[in-house]
Amino acid sequence: MTKVVFYEADEKLIGFLITDHSGYDDEGYDIVCASVSSAAYLTANTLTEIVGAKADIEVREAYFRFILTDKFLEAESHLKGLKLHLESLAGDYSEYISCKTETV
Repeated sequence: MTKVVFYEADEKLIGFLITDHSGYDDEGYDIVCASVSSAAYLTANTLTEIVGAKADIEVREAYFRFILTDKFLEAESHLKGLKLHLESLAGDYSEYISCKTETV
């Protein structure tokens, strides 16, 4: 199961951690993993390359951590969009993805 943790500080989203594979289907056919990965990369790339936000990022097999290191008002709206999208996926595929929010 893919586990998603959104990080919140001062009542603002500041990042996320995505771990594990969903197990929905074989590699290359797993629409849940592909949806999560695509959304996470789109959000991270938009924030760092387009918006210009600074972030601490670590990516490896079945692990994606993204934490903002500066405050951009525009950044939170993108993270809220990602959260909405992944929570919707978790509602449709609850056996394969879970989402929660932690305050840091």
